[in-house]
Amino acid sequence: MDQTAQLVTRAGSHATVLSLDVTDAEAFASVSGALPHLDVCINTVGVIETAALGDMDDDAFSKILDVNVRGLWLSMKNEIRIMRKSGGGTIINIGSNVGSRLTRPGMGAYAASKAAVSSLTKTAALEELPNGIRINCICPGPVDTRLSYRPGEDRITRDTRLSSSNPSRRAAAPAEIAGAAVWLASADAAYIVGQEIVMDGGASI
Repeated sequence: MDQTAQLVTRAGSHATVLSLDVTDAEAFASVSGALPHLDVCINTVGVIETAALGDMDDDAFSKILDVNVRGLWLSMKNEIRIMRKSGGGTIINIGSNVGSRLTRPGMGAYAASKAAVSSLTKTAALEELPNGIRINCICPGPVDTRLSYRPGEDRITRDTRLSSSNPSRRAAAPAEIAGAAVWLASADAAYIVGQEIVMDGGASI
């Protein structure tokens, strides 16, 4: 976050970094009260724990749903309320190709949470379009971040796995996902409403 703030500052704008628990409704309320205007919001909310559904711990399952679903809902809820007052805006949720397009053994809870993100996106998009708020979802496959590594993997092992399991034979660069978000937030995408933009190198087909 600090690196992002530095980039924004170097570009001649102003950045403020705030840390909060996305499952804390009171924290969201205090932050949203200090933001009279929002144009674009990107909700990147997600934790993952892998286990077969029959073996998963209750607390682990609850945590995934609490962060990935309730946390994203709280984000949207507060963003929508600000945007309604300020004349509209654009919200981009980050989902996953897991859940919306495919499933993996051991990832049932995560898949359920990300399928819920897609559903929340579509419902909110219909509800808020009359208020000038356009909402969409980007559903990435593996991206070159720490979440693309399985337990015990190093970069070589991760890349070898993807070279045989992904049609594009690699993870996406973070800049590729960011580029799609910038486009979705722009006037060029003004007719894109309630859609899942799947970016997984062809894995889901």
